[in-house]
Amino acid sequence: MRFPPTILIVCLAVSQAGSTRAQGARGVPLKSSITRVQPMTGIVLWSDNVNAGKHPDAITLEYRYCGYNDVVGPDATYDYTKIDQMLDEIAERNHQAVLRFYFCYVGKPTTVPEFIRARSDYEETIGTSERKTTHFCDWSNQALQDFTLDFYTKFAKRYDNDPRIAFLQTGFGLWAEFHIYDGPREIGKTFPSKDYQAKFLKHMDKQFTQLPWSISVDAADNDYTPLEENPELLALNFGVFDDSFLCKSHPKVNAMNWKTLGATRWKRQPGGGEFSYYNRNDQKNALAKDGPNGVSFEEAAKQFHITYMIGNDQSRHSTVDRITSAGMATGYRFRVTEAAVKNDELRLNVTNEGVAPLYRDAFFAAGNKRSATSLKGLLPGQSAVCSISDVTAQDLKQITIQSDAILPTQSIQFSADL
Repeated sequence: MRFPPTILIVCLAVSQAGSTRAQGARGVPLKSSITRVQPMTGIVLWSDNVNAGKHPDAITLEYRYCGYNDVVGPDATYDYTKIDQMLDEIAERNHQAVLRFYFCYVGKPTTVPEFIRARSDYEETIGTSERKTTHFCDWSNQALQDFTLDFYTKFAKRYDNDPRIAFLQTGFGLWAEFHIYDGPREIGKTFPSKDYQAKFLKHMDKQFTQLPWSISVDAADNDYTPLEENPELLALNFGVFDDSFLCKSHPKVNAMNWKTLGATRWKRQPGGGEFSYYNRNDQKNALAKDGPNGVSFEEAAKQFHITYMIGNDQSRHSTVDRITSAGMATGYRFRVTEAAVKNDELRLNVTNEGVAPLYRDAFFAAGNKRSATSLKGLLPGQSAVCSISDVTAQDLKQITIQSDAILPTQSIQFSADL
């Protein structure tokens, strides 16, 4: 499924007196409200969750693990059929995908393509993780290193501008979470060397110019990675995902990792993650009033400027209304505080009332005429003026937000009471 490049998102202007500070301008009446979770934000369900498509106002994103051998066959050929089918299925539910490619998963073989595994100089390690037989990659092998770089070169060329994908996660170790906390850990063998990791991160930064890509907060661990106190690597445009959000040790461990990777990183790249699975209580009370460990999700989302959070089990533990309200406490939230037209130019004062910026381009428009000012990067509490020229009376009846980064069936809402 392919989508057209221009997406029109409609919210109607209605007749009511407005106000403006611009001399000689007249106010444009405008009423609009945010009634649902916004695209590219909110609580995320796994794509195989039967509830994923049942509540369109509560969910905009679906999560999926992907193996590298889902794309690359035994003969080294690339076939994106499985990925495209999965993305189409998610899009048909009016959702975008959050993808994470992994090599190692507890209790499973690696997803290293067979043409590499069959090499005489490639030797995987078979060990035990969480009491399960688990296979670990041979990161001393040059062919695996080269393949991984090549994979993301090709993936970016195909999907960097695909509106079916909202966010990409990547990494090494168990579940691609930048650690082997249980199992044979040997840097340069079962886990990539720091030199190769630096090369990989720089490569990712060059390949992806539109699609936000993220790594685990565990990448802050200097025992594994070269990131800590490395200005060159920390300047790269990666986001962060936290796979044990709201766990009991979060303030002392995870929060420090967020800080190590850049306390202001959220201003340029997304922060996301998954509710903690440390114990059943963490999942059961993830969206409780005081959270599982004394901090509510809304409070933590504001503190860490969360855009999305994987909460697959919340379809069992929380009501749809609660999932919706939690989702609406994440990401961006735009309000038009003033709308005025002078001659044929419309000027909109726009404020972000959310907890994080929007990380893709989106533009206010009147009719089909866009402002040149993107809403991308507008920080919480900041305002911007969006000007649209050559507007007609008919155009003023259709003040909207347009974005090429979301599905044609999705819409970005905004608030206004003018």
